[in-house]
Amino acid sequence: MENFTEVTVFELKGFTDSPELWIICFFLFLLIYLITVLGNMGMILIIRLDPQLHTPMYFFLTHLSFLDLSYSNVFTPKTLQNLLTSTKSISFLGCFTQMFFFIVFGTAECFLLAAMAYDPYVAIYKALLYTVSMTPRVYVPLIIASYVGGILHAVVHTGATSSLSFCGSNEIRHIFCDIPPLLTISCSDTRINELLLFLFVSSIEVVTILIVLISYGFILLAILRMRSAEGRRKVFSSCGSHLARVSIYYGTILFMYVRPSSSYALEQDMVVSIFYTTVIPVLNPII
Repeated sequence: MENFTEVTVFELKGFTDSPELWIICFFLFLLIYLITVLGNMGMILIIRLDPQLHTPMYFFLTHLSFLDLSYSNVFTPKTLQNLLTSTKSISFLGCFTQMFFFIVFGTAECFLLAAMAYDPYVAIYKALLYTVSMTPRVYVPLIIASYVGGILHAVVHTGATSSLSFCGSNEIRHIFCDIPPLLTISCSDTRINELLLFLFVSSIEVVTILIVLISYGFILLAILRMRSAEGRRKVFSSCGSHLARVSIYYGTILFMYVRPSSSYALEQDMVVSIFYTTVIPVLNPII
């Protein structure tokens, strides 16, 4: 039997090894993080303080801002700390705690974006029944289900990944603890983990995308029946922002996780991860 030492500390080596660029990256990430916090906290406060915004759509937006704020907080403070220090270590427990909450908030956002498609569907396709159909008894369970789905998804992947052996390199070529870079440094057989990742993520993506497409299919039928050009313009205006957010978020998730493990390119994947973990939360208040 080979002698080996189980890894207890990981090194996050996602950034360049050039110390000169660490300071530039630090201030860039700090600026993006501050805009994310101020923008999404501002969204939450405005919606809470303005009684005119106490509607189902803005209730969904409050939780969308909360999720963006939360998963930005999962990894950005640690990233900023690593950019200021020569040692970029994270403990075994800290790594998988980070992974758990990242999956929780990321998955909950997938489900929430799908649930948000139900609101414009009822408002446009069944306008006369909107006040009856979109009550707290309807949209509150949808939001709770989004969080529960995120927690269950995180339990599966965190449990499966943390049970692997890490006895070789402890260098994670990423800025935070994500599943693909951890699988590449494990000395265990990771085929089951790769299969779980593909099946769960693809299933969630297919189901949520189908919900969005079906909802907007009915909305399109309602638009075609409209005689007023002004009415159509208002519908496109109200639905365009949600569709933009869905396209950007789902597109990056599909690219990152729903593909064969042989096609993983850690440097390229890290750039995509930075996009959907930093740029998308900034875009939410703007959109």
